[in-house]
Order: sequence, then structure tokens, then C-alpha cells
Amino acid sequence: MSMKYRSIYGIAILLIVLSWSGNLIFGELPELLSRESFFGGSNKNSFSISPDGKYISYIAPTKKGALGLWVCTPGKSDDRLLSGEEDNIGLVYYWAYDNKHILYLADTDGDENFHLFTLDITTGKNTDLTPYKIVKAQNLLLKKSRPGEVLVGLNLRDSRQFDMYRINLETGKSTKELDNPGDVRWWLSDENLVIRAAVAISQKDCSTTLRVRDGEGKPWKDLIVWPFGETGVLEGYGSDIAIAFTADGKAIFVQAAFEGDQTQLAKVDAITGKVLKIISSRKNESIWNQMGVTLYNEAQLLFSPKTGEVQAVGFNYLKPSWEVIDPTLKDDFSFLEKNGNGVFSVLGRDLLDTKWVILTLSDIGDSAYYYLDRTAHKLEKLAELNPGFSTSNMAPMEPIVIKSRDGLDIPCYITYPKGVPKEKLPLVVLAHGGPWARDDWGFDPFSQYLANRGYAVLKVNFRGSTGFGKKFLNAGIGQWGAKMQDDITDAVKYFIGKGIADAKRIGIIGGSYGGYATLAGVTFTPDLYNCAICMSGISNVKTFMESMPDWWGLIKKRWLMRIGNVLEDDELNRRISPVFHTKDIKAKLMIIHGEKDPRVKIGEADQIVKAMRENKQEVVYVVYPDEGHGGTAHAANLLDTLVRIEEFFGQYLGGRVQPRGELPPSSVILK
Repeated sequence: MSMKYRSIYGIAILLIVLSWSGNLIFGELPELLSRESFFGGSNKNSFSISPDGKYISYIAPTKKGALGLWVCTPGKSDDRLLSGEEDNIGLVYYWAYDNKHILYLADTDGDENFHLFTLDITTGKNTDLTPYKIVKAQNLLLKKSRPGEVLVGLNLRDSRQFDMYRINLETGKSTKELDNPGDVRWWLSDENLVIRAAVAISQKDCSTTLRVRDGEGKPWKDLIVWPFGETGVLEGYGSDIAIAFTADGKAIFVQAAFEGDQTQLAKVDAITGKVLKIISSRKNESIWNQMGVTLYNEAQLLFSPKTGEVQAVGFNYLKPSWEVIDPTLKDDFSFLEKNGNGVFSVLGRDLLDTKWVILTLSDIGDSAYYYLDRTAHKLEKLAELNPGFSTSNMAPMEPIVIKSRDGLDIPCYITYPKGVPKEKLPLVVLAHGGPWARDDWGFDPFSQYLANRGYAVLKVNFRGSTGFGKKFLNAGIGQWGAKMQDDITDAVKYFIGKGIADAKRIGIIGGSYGGYATLAGVTFTPDLYNCAICMSGISNVKTFMESMPDWWGLIKKRWLMRIGNVLEDDELNRRISPVFHTKDIKAKLMIIHGEKDPRVKIGEADQIVKAMRENKQEVVYVVYPDEGHGGTAHAANLLDTLVRIEEFFGQYLGGRVQPRGELPPSSVILK
């Protein structure tokens, strides 16, 4: 595999970058830890297990520094590298049910046109299954009934739409399975690997439709139609709405707000659309959806490898937890909760359901991968997620709910620097991206990194964030630069009012929408922030919408429904776009952008830098020519970015700064 293909690992780094934190004051702070200790991560990561349970797989560096894929036998030290020394596999991969092939996605220099590759675990042969130019692969479907095949969506015929193709893993032969009628965002197969469901988004009114058919070649029919904003989950990929078919193919497991405000997991009749059963629900909590590095949400649900029935459902408000449905798993969950950190996710299971791979979750760095032998009731640690960390130096991430000025509950997380009083601290806001996403409880290296430098770190789930109910999500409609921004402002003022944060030392940083929130913060509330760092941020909402990638076509209408029609309403666009308000900026500002960003194109950064310089305002402009969205996929660029952030906040907020030292060469250009 050519090194021109960049791993999806870059997106994993991006997703971490889009949620950050900080804080200051000297005295009894813990020792100053190196940047590398926070962002080096485990030498072993992303563990999984083969369907037959014979192999444990994981990602770890090769001798040449690439992220390679390794396998070993449970209980043995026979680890071997499958991929080449220079092949970047990425943090997301999939075992085929033939127990011979592993699938993964990789793009070219951050262009997000992911190719689908397969690794043969017996020969190490690495094959590009989608060797097309400017074509994106997504929507992978694998089933044990067809172990040597994969279904994958490709926008080969039309860059705006994803048709489905069936690929033979042994020969690489590709056959078109069906054409996209133009409105389907996500496809779902039954247990026989026959596509029988689709999630479609109307381009007229942005309603969401769950469409089904009885079998291959049968006519499609609309099973459920939700008006815009009524599913309770974002009108995005659809992967978090249509979850799976039952083993007999007669019903579908669906996540939506069927009853009340929060999402539930329901079993829906595949012929009538009738809700046969609400399998699991909680009054004040929605189903736990983790944003994966494949850029779509993945519901935390466990299905029996034997029967296909639901066994456990994860829920998440401020902190995730499980509801066990299948009594045969109660002892396992109790055992894991007692021997782990209390919160965990299940990463892989064999088909006999005797062997599991799990990841325990923690906010202070002691997360770890484990291998569970259910038969022997034995738990074996595979690797620490953050080896070498002293948890005594890490600061807990504390959930807190703050009232907005109009009475809405705003879920937040605050990380305080250890060893110093919670008084007059410099505070850094980490504005999450999306904006239809959320910040979660757990270990965040950026929060810990900045807290170690002396900053308090604040994460705000402003209205419009997902995972807090239908009303909370829809409360963000039409509120870019308005109430969504007010929620961040109100949270900052809460900590200032409590005497915790120093009003003269407030910073903000964010990526993507978080970059927009950063720019909105310094333009619409210019007296609140002393300094700000915008990464891959939107400065002109109209030009951002005009330059959306073709494959965002189906959700472009949804963006306009939630933001307002900035394409036709110039007054609205001028009101909410920071580029038209640069004269109000008082804070010190740094702009960081990847030149090859396909989502928020570099023109967004160019515009605001140009406007500020025409106003004779200072701005630091940092560009990485070989980066996409986020700008930190390459290790040298990530380190360069961290140094600049640390020095910038240190200069204007007063936090501790690690000496720059000798850095590996990055691609950085200061413009």
C-alpha cells in the first residue's frame, strides 16, 4: 500500500482535537508533564477479536513509525505484524467473518475520499478493494452468513450519492448491488447480507424515512416517516436510526424518540411499521451513542452473536451506564464493573460468545484494554490506554449542569488543575464541533494537558448538542451565533460569578463548529475572552455552505433547516458570520487550518485573516499544507500545533509552558 494513503487515524486525532480544555496558577501544581506523555498514547490500541476467537488484533507502531495492524493468540506472546512497515492502518478496522481478512479505510492527505482495503492475515497481502479516483467508501456491511463478502457504499456513479456494491474478499471482484434513488443516506442488510432497509432524507422538507423491502428484487415501501426534528437523533448518516434486523428478518431494531423526549430502542415490525416493543428506555437519558472515528455515531448496544437479540443497552446523560436485558450477562457485567473502572465498552466478541475484548473508561487516565474469558471467568489486561501515566497527577472531569439565561439546563464538564485553590483560575473553553455532537465524560488528553499547565478546562454542551433529548437538540434551530453561543457565555460567567475563574484570563479554543464558536465568541462577546484559537473554523456561513463536499448533498438541506437559509438570506448570514464583525475583536487570535481540508475549506480561514489585517488587527495564521480537517493527522504537525497552543495560552493567560526543545520537522507555514 502506498504511503500516499493517509490513515483514518487522522480523523481520530481530529475528533479529539475538536473537544479541548485548559487552566492556570502555580504553587502546588503537579510536575510539568511532557506533551508526548499526553499524546503518545498506548503502544497498543484498538483491540478486537476474530469471529472464531483464535486471534486478538490491535493497532501499534511499526519500526518505521506507521500504525500497523498486529495479531496474537490469546494467552500467548506470539505477536506478529500483518501490515507493511509503512502501512498506516488506522484505529478503525473490521474482521471479516471468514476469519481471514481484515478491512480498513484510508484516505489521501485528508481528502476524506476513503478507500476500502483488505489485509489477508495469512499472507499479509494488502489490497485496495476500491481503486478509484475521487471516490469515497462508507456504509460497510458484514454478516456471518456470507463470510467472504462485504457490502459497501460508493459514490462512483454520482459524487452526491452512494450506491451499494458487493465485493468478494478473496478475488476483489466488485458487483453493483443497487442504485441509490437519490435520497438514501444509509443502507441496512438483514442477516443474509441482503439489503432490505434504507434511511432516506427528503430534500423537500428534511423528513426522515425508514424504507424497507421484503427481499431482493421486491418493491420498496415507506415504513416510518418522521417529520423534521422528530426522530430524536440527528438527520445524518442514519446509522444510528436503523440499527439491525432480527435474525428472522421480520422486525428491525430502531433507535428514535418513540415515546417522550429521549431516544429509546424499539423492535419495529418490518411489514407494518408497528412498534412491537420498547426494549429499553429511561426517562431522562437517551441511548449512548459514541462518535466513532468513522465520523458517524455508533449506538452502544449488545446483540447476541447466537440469536441476534438485544442483550444490553447503554444510556448516557452526564456519565454512561448499561442496562442489562439478558440475565445471562448480569454476572459478566457485575464482574466487569467491579474489576474495571465501573464504566466500559465492549469492543469485540467471538461468535460462541465466550471471549470478549473490552475497554474500561476513566477520566483520570487509567483506562485499559482487557481480554475476558467468560468460561473461566478470567480477566486479562492487554494494554493500558495511557501507559506510564500517574493517575495522581490527573484531574477528575466533573459533570455539572448550569442554567442558561432562559432557564435551560446546560450539561457541562469542568476539569480543575490539581493542587491549587479553585479561585481566580485562568479558564479555557473547549468548544465541541458538530455542532450536532456532544462532549462526553471520560479521559481527554487535551483537558488534562491544559489542566497540567494550570488552566481550568470547561466543556459546554450548548443547545443543539445531541444526546440530551429531542427538545434540547431542536432548541438549537436558528441559534448559530445566538442562544447556542449564549449557552457558552453563560457557562463562563457562571464560573466567573462563583469566583472560580479569573474574568481577565479567559480563553477559548475549538475546531470545525467549535472553531466557529471560537470566532463567534471573540466577535459577539469581545470583552469576555482574552485570547482564542480557531482550528478549521467557519468564518462565513454562506461560503461554507456553498463549498460543502458533494457527498454532503443529502444533509445540506438539513443544515439550512437548522441554521437558517444563509444561501438566500444575506442579512442572516451577515448577522451570524464572524467575518463581518472582525472590527469588534479585542482578543488575541490564532487561526490554524489544514490546506487540504475538504469540509471547512481553507478559504474560511483566508477570509477572516484578510479582514483582520485590512483592519490592522493582529492575527497569527498557521497553515499545514499536507493536512485535512483538523490539521493534526501527522505526528510532527500535531506536536507543532501543541507547542504553538501552549505558548500562545502561556503568553496571554499565564499558564506553564514546557520549553520548546528540538522538534521533528513539520509542514507548518506561517502566513
